[in-house]
Amino acid sequence: MARPKISLIGAGQIGGVQAQLVAQRKLADVVLFDVVEGVPQGKALDINHALAGFQSESLVTGTNDYRDIADSDVVIVTAGVPRKPGMSRDDLLETNLGIIRQVAEGVKANCPEAVVIVLSNPLDVMVLAMKKLTGFPKQRVFGQAGVLDSARFRFFVAEALGVSVRDVVAMVLGGHGDTMVPLPRYCSVNGIPLRSLLSDDEIAAIVKRVQGAGGEVVGLLKTGSAFVSPAEASIEMADAVLLDRKRVLPCAAYLEGEYGASGIYMGVPALLGAGGVERIFELELEKDEQAQMQASIEHVEKLVSGIEL
Repeated sequence: MARPKISLIGAGQIGGVQAQLVAQRKLADVVLFDVVEGVPQGKALDINHALAGFQSESLVTGTNDYRDIADSDVVIVTAGVPRKPGMSRDDLLETNLGIIRQVAEGVKANCPEAVVIVLSNPLDVMVLAMKKLTGFPKQRVFGQAGVLDSARFRFFVAEALGVSVRDVVAMVLGGHGDTMVPLPRYCSVNGIPLRSLLSDDEIAAIVKRVQGAGGEVVGLLKTGSAFVSPAEASIEMADAVLLDRKRVLPCAAYLEGEYGASGIYMGVPALLGAGGVERIFELELEKDEQAQMQASIEHVEKLVSGIEL
C-alpha cells in the first residue's frame, strides 16, 4: 500500500521542520517545494540522511517544479516572507498575496483533490485567497492558527502553574493576529477550570502574552519569526486529515453565518478528518467574549475588503 503524500510549499524554516516532523512520524512521503533552486533539494537530502536514525521510510523529495506535487493528499502552504521586528502580520499582505496567487495556480493544476492547509500571513486573508483562487470547496481549504495560538496558551498556563502542558486544555478563536480571542472560560487543567487556579489579573496577563506571542518570538530572533511551533501545529492538523482522526481543533475555517460572520475565514473549533473541515462547533459566548469576537471579525473583514482577487 502506497504511503500518503504531503507537499510542503515553501522550504524555509517552517517547511524544513515540517518535512522533518513528517519523516520522524512516518506519516507520509514528502515533496518539499520552493522557487529557490537548491534549497528544497538540500534540505530534503539532509533529512533523508537521517531516515535510518528515525527508523522511517518516509522519503523526502526537494523540487522547484510544481508538477512534482501531483496527486498530493495534503498540501501545506508556508510560502511567503516572514515578519521582521516591528512588523505586524498585516504588513505582509500585498507581498504574500502575490505569492499565494502563484501557489494556488500550481496546486489547482497539479493536485485538484488535495486538502490545503495555509500558514502564510496574514493568515485569514491568505486562506480566503487560496479558496477563491483554486475554487476548491470550503471543507478542503483551511488555515492553521488556532492550534498554534492554543498551544501557546497551554504553555503559558502550564508555566504559570508548574504543571504538565499535556494536561492543559485551551481554546483560541478569532483572527490570527492581535485581535485573536483566547477564551479563559474554556481553559482547564485536566478538567479543573483555569479560573479556580489563577486570579483574574494572572489570567489577563497570560491572555495578553498569547495575543503577542508571535511578535515576542520575532523580537527575540530579530531575523525571522517562529518556525518550530507553527510546523508542529500544522502537522498535527495534517495528521488529523490523513488518518481521519476526527480531531476537534481550532482552525481558520470558512464561515457562512457561524459566529455572526459570513464570507471570511476565522479561527473556530472544527472537526478535522479525511474530508477536511467536517463540522464547525459554535460555542456559547458571554457578552465580552462576543464583543471581542466581533472586533476580530471586523478586523478581518477590513483586510479582506482591501484586496482584489
